[in-house]
Amino acid sequence: MSERRMLGGLSTQVGRLAREIAKFGVVGGAGVFVNLAVFNLVRNVTELPVVRASIVATVAATCFNYVGYRYFTYRDRDKQGRTKELSLFLLFSAIGLIIENGVLYTATYGFGWDSSLASNVFKFLGIGIGTLFRFWSYRTWVFRAMPAREAVGSAEAFLADAPPAPAARRNGKQPVRK
Repeated sequence: MSERRMLGGLSTQVGRLAREIAKFGVVGGAGVFVNLAVFNLVRNVTELPVVRASIVATVAATCFNYVGYRYFTYRDRDKQGRTKELSLFLLFSAIGLIIENGVLYTATYGFGWDSSLASNVFKFLGIGIGTLFRFWSYRTWVFRAMPAREAVGSAEAFLADAPPAPAARRNGKQPVRK
C-alpha cells in the first residue's frame, strides 16, 4: 500500500471520528443542559435530597439523549435489533448514572460540600467523567457500525491494492491454461 493511500485513509478515518465526536457533543451538550435544568428545578421545587434529584435529572437527560443519538449522531448505524440496542443503551447509561452521581454523592456526603454551587460543580464534573465512559461504550457496543459497510470498505481497500486483472477475466472468460 502506498504511503499516500495510507495517509488518505487515515485522514478519512480521523475526519469521520471528528464528525462523530462533534455530533456526540451537540447531543451531549443539549443533554447536559436538560440534566442541569431538571436537577435545579427538582432540587428547588421538591424536598428531594440532592443525589435523588440528580438521579431524576440524569434519567430525564438519558431519555432525551437516546433520541438525539439514535436519530442524529448515529442515524447511519445499524438499525436492526432495536431491543438489544435499547437494552445496552440503558445498561451503559445506568453505569454512567452511577459514575456521575457517585461523584456528587462523594462530594455531598463524603466531604460535606452541599451548597447549591458545590452541587452544580460536582454534578457537572460527574457528567464529564460519565460522558467519557458513555462515548466509548455507545460507539463500541450500542450504536455499532453496519457490518455490510465495514465489509464493503475492507473489500474496496483490498481491491484497490490488488494488481489489475487480466482482460480475459474482466470479460467473464476463464484464461486458457497450457
